[in-house]
Amino acid sequence: MKPLKEFTIPFVGLKIGKHQFNFDIKETFFEHFEYEDFNSVKVKADVILEKKSTLLELNFKISGFVNINCDLTNEPYDQIIENDFNLVVNFGDEYNDENIDILILPHGTYEISIQQYIYELIVLAVPIKRVHPGVEDGTLDSDILEKLEELSPGLKEKNEQNEDDIDPRWNTLKKLLTDK
Repeated sequence: MKPLKEFTIPFVGLKIGKHQFNFDIKETFFEHFEYEDFNSVKVKADVILEKKSTLLELNFKISGFVNINCDLTNEPYDQIIENDFNLVVNFGDEYNDENIDILILPHGTYEISIQQYIYELIVLAVPIKRVHPGVEDGTLDSDILEKLEELSPGLKEKNEQNEDDIDPRWNTLKKLLTDK
């Protein structure tokens, strides 16, 4: 995958110390990754790069919302997301990203692409089960929800069972408890 230029940070000319980078993430960012689960995206990514003499420390913080469809009703809603991640970039003989928190870049590298880290932070911040807030508090009026309630195996039916439906052997056992 070709890296996006706006998410590539050239660190060679930066002074030792902290440097802040801000990115506004929109739907076009996810088109690059061919990820189509989001209807719309408005996320702000703040990256603080701390350059030290032998390594780099990156601190990612994302916040905003993604518009997704509810798993129960398929109604779109805005899901607020927040996430953060720390990455240490060290330098070695060859590229190595096997460790989740440490990235090793070859000596002589002058820039780092952070698009994959931002993508993963946003996607992983979305809950696995996507439930519209209106479903949880009962304010969402949806035909699908009404149909789900109608077709669900009812708890009402269990409560409406008469004691006559109980196996008569249990009644005999109940007498043993009361005959003491």
